Amino acid sequence: MSEPITLYKLIVLYMLHKVDFPLTTSQISSFILDRDYTSFFTLQSVLSELSETGMIRLEKIRNTSYYTITDSGQDALHYFQGRISADIREDIDRYMQENKIQLRDEVSIISNYYRNTADEFSVHCIVKEKYANPIDLTITVPDEAQAKAVCNNWRKKCQEIYEFVMKELL
Repeated sequence: MSEPITLYKLIVLYMLHKVDFPLTTSQISSFILDRDYTSFFTLQSVLSELSETGMIRLEKIRNTSYYTITDSGQDALHYFQGRISADIREDIDRYMQENKIQLRDEVSIISNYYRNTADEFSVHCIVKEKYANPIDLTITVPDEAQAKAVCNNWRKKCQEIYEFVMKELL
């Protein structure tokens, strides 16, 4: 394993270690590519290798990949963290501190759909928080176009929907 690739892997592990929620490919890429640490293709290779070796866990929902660090990744980071320069660690720490709320909000509202056994589409909509899901809703619609529309509107409307449901039920 070459030294730069090892560093890129450690950077990704360190980023995932600094948050208690998953990060998307886009969020990781934004930090690493904006600072010219490496190229997009090298980063994709690094994410793939980390996932294949069990250092990070990959979950795909619709067109988005979500990454979390595993216990194995935590162990590797603990052992090799010294290979990340203090400047890079400080840069990651500062970035995470300044953007944590935005990063968390981007991954806390999730929707996905699938064809169910009744040959319709079930749309699963979630708002995630650290220890609970304040709303976890599955809706059945007759066709894929409607399923896509529900998924696309969930992020914009979830707060209103949650408020409406709570008002009606309480």
